Formats: sequence, C-alpha cells, structure tokens
Amino acid sequence: MNLKSLLKTKLANKAAKRPPTSKLEEIEDVHFQECLKKWNTKTDKVSNSKEIPRFFWKLPQENEVLRQKLREETRSSFLQRRSHKLLDNNELKALWVLLDQHQTNPDEQLISYADYKKVAALAGEKLQPYFTTNIFARLQQGDPYGRVSIMSLFNYVMRKVWLQQTRVGLSLYDASGQGYLREADLESYIADLLPTLPQLEGLESSFHSFYICTAVRKFLYFLDGLRAGRVRILDVLVCSFLDDLLELRDEELSKELQEQNWFSAPSALRVYGQYLNLDRDHNGMLSQAELANYGSGTLTQPFLERVFQTCLTYGGEMDYKTYLDLVLTLENRSEPQALAFLFRILDLNEQGYLDAFTLNYFFRAIQDQMRAHGAAPVSFQDVKDELFDMVRSKDPERITLNDLYACGQGDTFISILIEFHRFWTYENREAVTADPVQD
Repeated sequence: MNLKSLLKTKLANKAAKRPPTSKLEEIEDVHFQECLKKWNTKTDKVSNSKEIPRFFWKLPQENEVLRQKLREETRSSFLQRRSHKLLDNNELKALWVLLDQHQTNPDEQLISYADYKKVAALAGEKLQPYFTTNIFARLQQGDPYGRVSIMSLFNYVMRKVWLQQTRVGLSLYDASGQGYLREADLESYIADLLPTLPQLEGLESSFHSFYICTAVRKFLYFLDGLRAGRVRILDVLVCSFLDDLLELRDEELSKELQEQNWFSAPSALRVYGQYLNLDRDHNGMLSQAELANYGSGTLTQPFLERVFQTCLTYGGEMDYKTYLDLVLTLENRSEPQALAFLFRILDLNEQGYLDAFTLNYFFRAIQDQMRAHGAAPVSFQDVKDELFDMVRSKDPERITLNDLYACGQGDTFISILIEFHRFWTYENREAVTADPVQD
C-alpha cells in the first residue's frame, strides 16, 4: 500500500471517530463554563488581596447614626493631629531669631544657601518642610551671590502656616468631609467668626442674620460656578475673600477701605438699606416696578423683565438672596461670573449667542429713553456696528460669551444695552473727558 492510500485510510478512520457537531458544541460549552468559573475565582482572590487596596468608601446614610458619629470623631481627631503639627507664635518668633542670627549682612537682611541649611538643621522637625532646596530657589530675587531675603522667607513661612491653619479651621465646618462647604456650613463659619471681628462689633444682633446672608452670598456667587450650593475649601483659600473678611480684625481700618470691602459693616448696611428703600410696600420682597428704581433708575424694562424671567422669584417677586446676586453682578460687571450672569439674561432664546435681533430688542428701550429726555435717538445700525467692532467676535453675525471674555470690554458692551445712564456716559465719553467740570 502506497503512502497516498495510507493517508486516505487514516483520515477516514479519524472522521468516523469524530463526535457529531452538536456533541462538540456541548463539550465546548462545558469547557467554557469551567474556564469562566476559574477566572471568577481568580478575580475575587486578587480583589481581596493587599495588592489592590480599597479606594472607595461609601458615605454613611442619614439613618446610620453610629457610622456618622464614628466618621465625625475620626475626622475631628485627624484635624486635631494636623493642627498640632502647625507652628505656633513662639516657634515663629524662634525662627525669626535664627534667621536674624544667620543672615549674611545685617544691613541687607540676606541669607546664603549654606546658612539656610544651618538654620534648617537648628530649626527642628516642624520647620523642615519649609526649608527645602526648591523653596530657596523660588525665593530668589536676582541677588548676584544667590542669596535670599530673610524677610521674604519668613513671610513665606507665615503665609503657609496661616493657610494651613485656615484650611484646618474651615474643614471643621465640612459636615460631609468631602472638601466642600455648603451654604449652611458657610453660615455657621461666618456666625462663629463674627465675635472675633472688632469692626463688626457695632452691628445689632437683629442684623446678624442679614449680614451673614450678605457675606455668604459673595462666596457662593463667585466660587460656585455650577450653582451646586457648595464651594470647595481650596477655592476659598485661593481667593482673596477671606483676606477681606479677616481685614476687619484691624481696629484702625480706614473708612475708605471699609467702604470698598464687601464684608464691612458700612457695605452690608448700604446694600441692605438699598433693599429696604426699594421695597415700597414693605412685604420683604421686590417687584419689577420696585426694582426699576435701583441705582440710577435707568435700567431698561426689557432687561428687568428678563431678570424676573431668568432668576428665582417667589410669586413674581424677588427675595434678598436673589437681589444680592443682582447687586454683585451689576457692581462687578467685568468679572467672568457677572458676564455669564448677564449673558444668560440677554440670551432671549437660550441659543448661546447674541445676534442683531437680540441687540435691537434691548436697544429699542434705550432709544425710547432718549426720546423721553428730548434727545434724538441714535441709529441702531450705527450702534450695532460699533458693538460688533468692540467685541471682534469670531462669527461676524453672532456674539458668544467667550467673545465677551476675550474682548476685554464685555462690561461696556452689556451696559450699553441694559442701562441708559451707562449708554449716555459711553456715547458722550469724549465730551466728558474734555470737560470734566461739566461731568
């Protein structure tokens, strides 16, 4: 028998012994289930091992009182340990003595890197994080010998310590422990801070709740961009609002600085007094007709109508919190948050841009006020061209919020459309500049 015949015989015998297709599928399924079971067992074993630690801890529910108490005590203990690691006043004074002793020249108050390392060795364990090579390099101010100012170094340490102390203090009010402060948390923080601010000692106790609301509203307006009702503690530390608030500890703070500070007593009383003066029917809320007297009294009717359509109202009237949002917007028109607030009001159809129709809708009220004052109304076509030239939008027929951010004149652009007084000032800016006495 030749080789070809042997191969044919072998293949025929093998085909006869092969199980049917249905049997093969059954065997394959059994084998797959066995492999799947082994794989699941292996996955469970890996997930429970020490190589992959647990990275998510579910927050306790409201009805889990014991777990909530345990979490609160744990956080409190942790914050206390962090607080004990911070420098106190005596340690800061000792640091200044060391820096003064190791400065290169008493007249220049500079310290070399070698002396910097000596101070680090003598300062103690708590100060080691503030005496790194990176910090020394960052404090360089162009000295030809590579020295740094001991005053700059000391101020840096002081600022870092203050930020850490403030972060620990704010974290005590973080009820959820997630790094956020809700509106109620901020109110508790401001309420506890009130007795420590000498500039606010003259406030009557009956006004404290309104003051707290006024102060908290600024934090939420500028730091809560998503309007989630909470702000990040890190954002509170980075912004200048806490500096403005704690500035009220200065008993000799000038009247001019107080008037410029939103958190001062004169500023809070001014804002609340304006609200009371606008409330003609004394029901604690503002109607559209009452709000029309705000400021110069020249906010246009279309703008006021859109304010009440866009903002939160109660029975068609505005409460104090919404009024505060409007005041912060109109007093800070160049800020990104205010521009976004005003753009949302001007965007009639919620289409994400302003076109010629929208601009004309709001500018017609300006023309009506010009006629009421006996002046010839300005052509809308001229104003439209000037507004588009001012913004220099990417689309020649549409103005987006990003265009207002980029042009740097978003506040002027919006003021021309919503307030006759601001439009008149802009329209006559050359005459006002030439004759300031007349202004």
